[in-house]
Amino acid sequence: MKNYEHILLAVDFFEHCEAVTNRARDLATTYQANFSIIHVVDSVPIIDAGYGADIPFNMDLTTELMAEAKKRLGKLAQKLDVTEDNLWLEMGSPKTEIVRVAKENKVDLIVLGSHGRHGLALILGSTANGVLHHADCDVLAVRLRDD
Repeated sequence: MKNYEHILLAVDFFEHCEAVTNRARDLATTYQANFSIIHVVDSVPIIDAGYGADIPFNMDLTTELMAEAKKRLGKLAQKLDVTEDNLWLEMGSPKTEIVRVAKENKVDLIVLGSHGRHGLALILGSTANGVLHHADCDVLAVRLRDD
């Protein structure tokens, strides 16, 4: 089995983001792999606590969500020393966009968080589950516990 050469971290900016980020960064360091980050703003915007509460309601919500996501992605990239050419900010279905970007950029490991939801939440769709079943590469779903 060959080592991973390009690892893609998919972030959602929720409270457990750091655990997933640390796992992906450790793997990239261990394998001396190219390290990239993607964040996807869902094309059906819903007020999202991950972006903070300071987005005014009278503004174009999509533009504001993208701007806030770009700031957060930039801060994370700076913290992890990831260059701009290894960053993706996309809009659409998170599972579709993560899989697409991974394929187009020859990623061989996607790392993302999974809350392990059950019942109706699972039926409505999980990004981790969608990526796992559609990606052409390995997927590491870091188990997150809701406290």
